[in-house]
Amino acid sequence: MNSSLSPIAILGIIAAYFALLILISWLTSRDDSDNSSFFLGGRKSPWPLVAFGMVGASLSGVTFISVPGAVGAGGTNQAFSYMQVVFGYLLGYLFIATVLLPLYYRLGLTSIYQYLKERIGPKAYKVGAFYFLLSRTIQASFRLFLVAIVLQNFVTGPMGVPFGVTVAITILLIWVYTFKGGIKTIVYTDTLQTVCMLLAAGLTVYYIGDALETNLSGMVALIENSNYGQIFFFEGGWTDPNNFWKQFFSGALITIVMTGLDQDMMQKNLSMPNFRDAQKNMAAFSIVLIFANLLFLSLGALLYIYATSVGIEIPAASDQLYPTVALRHLPPVAGVIFILGLVAAAYSSADSALTALTTSFCIDFLGMTEEDSNPEDEALAKATRRKRLLVHVGFSVLLFAVIMAFRLIDDKAVINSLFKAAGYTYGPLLGLFAFGLFTRLRVRETIQLGSFQVPALLLVCLLAPIISMVVDAYSAELLRGFQFGFLILAFNGLLTFLGLVALSDFSDLSNPMTDEERSA
Repeated sequence: MNSSLSPIAILGIIAAYFALLILISWLTSRDDSDNSSFFLGGRKSPWPLVAFGMVGASLSGVTFISVPGAVGAGGTNQAFSYMQVVFGYLLGYLFIATVLLPLYYRLGLTSIYQYLKERIGPKAYKVGAFYFLLSRTIQASFRLFLVAIVLQNFVTGPMGVPFGVTVAITILLIWVYTFKGGIKTIVYTDTLQTVCMLLAAGLTVYYIGDALETNLSGMVALIENSNYGQIFFFEGGWTDPNNFWKQFFSGALITIVMTGLDQDMMQKNLSMPNFRDAQKNMAAFSIVLIFANLLFLSLGALLYIYATSVGIEIPAASDQLYPTVALRHLPPVAGVIFILGLVAAAYSSADSALTALTTSFCIDFLGMTEEDSNPEDEALAKATRRKRLLVHVGFSVLLFAVIMAFRLIDDKAVINSLFKAAGYTYGPLLGLFAFGLFTRLRVRETIQLGSFQVPALLLVCLLAPIISMVVDAYSAELLRGFQFGFLILAFNGLLTFLGLVALSDFSDLSNPMTDEERSA
């Protein structure tokens, strides 16, 4: 490690950073800490702050560490093809802004899965909320795990601190600055974290350019003339995983499902005064996100170019390339900036995930409302806040347990598979919302399987991800070389949609919709 940047110095930087986060939390939650503030910030969030802060939450530690490392992994020239997915995001954000946001605001939702209850029924509501809780718990744990590994290897490990203590302190700090203010605090802390992430990436690019004795235009030329710079791939057919249209439409679907149907991301949009502000937020956020992803891909290319030029051995784990270069080969200030960016990347997604998990469980499974903690009955208000606090603590403990389970597995391939498997659970969400939006059918309560009465909706939502996983694993053999890639999400959602249609009660079609159903 750079001798000028000791673990003690790094810990001091991290402590100062968290002191600032806690100060922001105190300032944003000192006036009130009721459910309205925690769940939706009193619906007063300023859209420019939300738009900028959502960039950090979307990028997360996975983008900060893994995307730069993945650019040169395997020595291919296809890393920048990821931008084709990013361009597809724009189409997805357009759908969210024009279809989903007006719907959510018209219904006055706090949890977006309440729509499923209104349109399809209580079972759809619970299934949708459960799949969100499962997916976001695994994903948030995985992202924190990646960052905790870096902190352990470069900071706390050399000081003799066990991995479990590193993780526990990490989660405790998140809990401290989110337990009271919730989304009202997250809007401001996410903005700070996004600044740190983008500043870290941008300044690392600057220091690499300085080390290579070149300027911005020179670095652009280096990337263009390297094996990493190609963005668009139109030549291959649908069997080519990098085909433009395949990746573009995959990006649109990923955005619709993992932003538009995800409580974590939508909670910030719903915290604004009206859907017009939310639409402005989506427009600004989508544009900034494109440039942010391009920045991190460019950083990855420059890391490999720099490592090759000065003879740095590429780590076996590509995730370790960025921290290795920043902490051991660039000036000490670059290491400081990297640590700030790393911590910001970890917490920009984890803190909002913890808040969203707490919100979803409180509303979708405990039946809380925004008004519950501010009634005339002071005893009831106190009990409601205590219950919300316990849920917040419970999910913090759950994140710790899952991260420690990843550590015990100690097999990157298995952990990556678990992370990928969590993505399959978004397919049923896509199918459920599509069924609600594009049909007026009602799913039967149960179907007869032999001598058993089985809940129809639950059967479909369990089978669709399982079938999708099997098909995805063997698609190359079954479909003459075609591999779904990100499009497996569309297949998963289509299976769910068709299954729900097949098990619907078509006799309802003869009954006109009520005004309440039509408005929903």
